[in-house]
Amino acid sequence: HVQLVESGGGSVQRGESLRLSCVATGNSNSRRCMGWFRQVPGKEREGVAAVASSGSTTYADSVKGRFTASRDNAKNTLYLQMNNLTPEDTGTYYCAARGWGFCTVGADFTYWGQGTQVTVS
Repeated sequence: HVQLVESGGGSVQRGESLRLSCVATGNSNSRRCMGWFRQVPGKEREGVAAVASSGSTTYADSVKGRFTASRDNAKNTLYLQMNNLTPEDTGTYYCAARGWGFCTVGADFTYWGQGTQVTVS
């Protein structure tokens, strides 16, 4: 079993930055791939970034060049550095994990955190 706890959300102005963190506990093989997703009420959940245990990362086109996802395996922590934020980035951001298999935002993730709110005005 894997538990994920996000933090770092908040309210910022357009053009500002935020850094989200996600601390993971539990079976490391069940979180070889970790990802960030976001959701706005009334809209489908959107994959933002996925990071494999090797550090290999993929991004949604909407955040390429602005967001950077990374992980510190020694600290069991996943990060999302978000720069040049826009109101379209507003939403609840979720951390997710899955075990073996390909690691992209399109994959099926097994474990989910409770989410952290990001509001950009």
